[in-house]
Amino acid sequence: MCTLEKRGNNLFILTLTGDNDDHRLNPALLATILSSLGEAKSQATRGSVLITTSLGKFFSNGFDLGWAQSAASRPESAKRLHQMVQSFQPIVAELISLPMPTIAVVQGHAAAAGFALALCHDYVLMRSDRGVLYMSEVDLGLPLPEYFGVLFRAKVGSVSARRDVLLGGMKIRGAEAVRLGIVDGAHEGEEEVKEAGMRLGEELGLRKWDGGVYGEMRKGLYPELCGVLGLEVGKPVLPTL
Repeated sequence: MCTLEKRGNNLFILTLTGDNDDHRLNPALLATILSSLGEAKSQATRGSVLITTSLGKFFSNGFDLGWAQSAASRPESAKRLHQMVQSFQPIVAELISLPMPTIAVVQGHAAAAGFALALCHDYVLMRSDRGVLYMSEVDLGLPLPEYFGVLFRAKVGSVSARRDVLLGGMKIRGAEAVRLGIVDGAHEGEEEVKEAGMRLGEELGLRKWDGGVYGEMRKGLYPELCGVLGLEVGKPVLPTL
């Protein structure tokens, strides 16, 4: 599942937990993540920051395909997969509109929807000694949801990098992810990347930005993505002075 912890006045730490450390995004975990984001949003103040991380060797291994495939029939399996795709979309929308800076601390592998989850954040940090980013859909023969494609167009600026990730199934380690502009930093070891995430969160929190203004500015950067997510762009916001 996941936990939401508030540290000090500003930092919200969302941690994916559980006995199975690949953190597959099944309906129960998706619902819990969405609820935790709503809780952080309801408590947000000037200078709030969200840091998302996880325990174990995976950040997240994507949708729970095992749960989908355990259904009694192929149509039911497809229905379960579609359910997870639909349930993940409001999480993407919440992160894109959240009234605070967001940081993904990717301390292990992030695959498929797990990779997409990391990309939904403003900043992405990962380890340089282990862990990869990997979109497995092309290797598994699974179609890419429309909003996934738009997310990658919004967040990965290089056309060749998007080709290699989405059409080539490339597994990207930390230093290469930094070179391609997919992540903001690669750090040696789990503790090091988590400490880097906390430092960045504290630095951003000190800026005391107005969350409502910040969230609207973020949405303005990604109008195509907001369109497929059903988010309104350009909504007037009165700053709190």
